[in-house]
Amino acid sequence: MKSTIPLLFLTASTVVASTKGVPQWPSFRGPNSSGVAPAAQPPTKIGPKEKTQWVVSVPWSPSSPCVWDKRIFLTTFHEGRLETRCYDRRDGKLLWSRNAPVEKLEEFHQTEGSPAASTPATDGQRVVSYFGSSGLVCYDFSGKELWRHPLPTAVTAGNFGSGGSPLIAGNLVIVNRDQARNSSLLAFRLRDGHKAWETPRPDSPTSYGTPILWKHDRAEELIVSGSLFLKSYDLKTGQQRWMMRGLPSYTCTTPVTGSGLLFFAGWSPGKSDSPWPRWEGVVEKQDKNSDGVISLDEFTDGAVWFKAQDIDGDGKLEREDWDAIGGLMKKGENVLLAIKPGGRGDVTETHLAWKFERGLPYVPSPLYYDGRVYLVKDGGMMSCFDALTGKAFYTQERLNALGSYYASPVAAAGRVYVFSLDGKATVIKADGEKPEILHQADFGERIAATPALVEDNLYLRTATKLYSF
Repeated sequence: MKSTIPLLFLTASTVVASTKGVPQWPSFRGPNSSGVAPAAQPPTKIGPKEKTQWVVSVPWSPSSPCVWDKRIFLTTFHEGRLETRCYDRRDGKLLWSRNAPVEKLEEFHQTEGSPAASTPATDGQRVVSYFGSSGLVCYDFSGKELWRHPLPTAVTAGNFGSGGSPLIAGNLVIVNRDQARNSSLLAFRLRDGHKAWETPRPDSPTSYGTPILWKHDRAEELIVSGSLFLKSYDLKTGQQRWMMRGLPSYTCTTPVTGSGLLFFAGWSPGKSDSPWPRWEGVVEKQDKNSDGVISLDEFTDGAVWFKAQDIDGDGKLEREDWDAIGGLMKKGENVLLAIKPGGRGDVTETHLAWKFERGLPYVPSPLYYDGRVYLVKDGGMMSCFDALTGKAFYTQERLNALGSYYASPVAAAGRVYVFSLDGKATVIKADGEKPEILHQADFGERIAATPALVEDNLYLRTATKLYSF
């Protein structure tokens, strides 16, 4: 034992030393989903007409680039196959592609969703991909499969499709599977894929955020957003530590940390700015045969939203279905929250530092950068707050780039980068009393993926291409 302990310590120290300083953006939105690369110096001017290091064609999927040293990892849905791909960071060459075996593909929204929506995660030796259709699969950097852990095909609300990405936290891989039924938070051993623990989340019927790790006061907490609640879990056991009430009815965003606080921002329909329609009005417009219910062929918003609202799954929309959705919508709160550490139990009244209720994002996560919190809202509106006090430097300032926003904002070198779903890039100077626009460009195609910032590079995935600027 006397000889083993120093050896183990030396091995661990060597691993830490070998990864420190290695260029990396190791998971969705970089380190701990922060969206920030403190030492990076990416270019200000990016766009299809600007100088690129390289650009290559890639199949469409909304998942984001994951980077370690000289490799870029992506998940794709290509010709009916779920793939993990590895590209050479130096020239964009495809080094390898591996298929994830699947028995039944999850249902997904054909334009807004994808069965390859989750971003891979890496620790510098392994890369782990999660697919709602099949579970987790782990490869080494040469593409050799190390393990896989099958999971039942995910069934999301309305069969929209999965969205959250895995988190590597120490020797565990964390995956949040909030779905229409049997939601849970799971931890798997990184070395072999065996399940370490699973914690049910029965009150969260489908969410799309990614877990993050909050380190403070010698504690390590997993933070996960979900329907109506933000929750904290013990990393080692999965036991719930605290919860914060007052979230939206459905959540797409991932929390961030900074200045000793935890920040969540989110919005979903159903409140005063997007009220849930009354059943009587919907029936009057869509019940063509006047039988008091709405069938799929009568419903005007498509099969995905029909299934999302057909709560009992009987193939028809009834008042009970409609009112159940409306009731959940009414319970939700659209809000930006700043939360203090150290809570236990229900911390809604005890650990709220400050909150704000306008300019909220639907899909893009909040950004903490250099003492400020940034939000980008559909319609191309940006807000900025002092992280400690909640003082608004500006709210809902237009960026001259309309449309919806799915990609989350990222930051480096005193700049904030935002991308609209219809392909418009905006680079903003951080700080200031208004968003000072440094550069704008139009890529002319869909951008749903969040870019990666590594050293002097920005890696951006569009509908058909992967760019290196």
